[in-house]
Amino acid sequence: MTDEGQQYTASATSPRHRRWRRWPWILLGVVLIPVLLLAAWTAIALSYSYSEAGHRAGYIQKLSHKGWICKTWEGELAMVNVPGAAQERFPFTVRSDSLAAVMSKMMGSRVSITYEQHKGVPTSCFGETEYFVVAVEKAAS
Repeated sequence: MTDEGQQYTASATSPRHRRWRRWPWILLGVVLIPVLLLAAWTAIALSYSYSEAGHRAGYIQKLSHKGWICKTWEGELAMVNVPGAAQERFPFTVRSDSLAAVMSKMMGSRVSITYEQHKGVPTSCFGETEYFVVAVEKAAS
C-alpha cells in the first residue's frame, strides 16, 4: 500500500512542477518573439531602401523637430513648376541633425534634395514619412 501511496503522491506533484517549468517558454513565445520580430522588421525596413537617389527641387516650406519620444526633422518641399500653377507639396523626413541645420539655412532659396524611400517602416518613431533626405544642395533658378 505504500508503493501506491508514493505513486499517487508523485503523480500529484508532477503536473504542478511541469506547469512552473513551462511559464518561461510561454513568456518567451508571447512577449519576446513578437518584440524580436518587430525589431528585425524595423532593421530590415530601415537598412534596405525601396527607391534610391530620388531627386526633388523646390523651396523648403517647413522644417520642424517633431516627436514625443523619438525626435525627427519633418519638412515640406513646395514644388512649383509653372508660374500661376498650384504648388505640389512633398513631405520628407531628415534623420541627421547636421543635414537639418544646413537645410534650415537654405530656407527661402531653391534647393534640390536627394532622398531614399523606405517602405514598411513599422512606427512613426523613425519618421512620419517614408522619404528620408540624405543630401541637399542649392538648385539653379
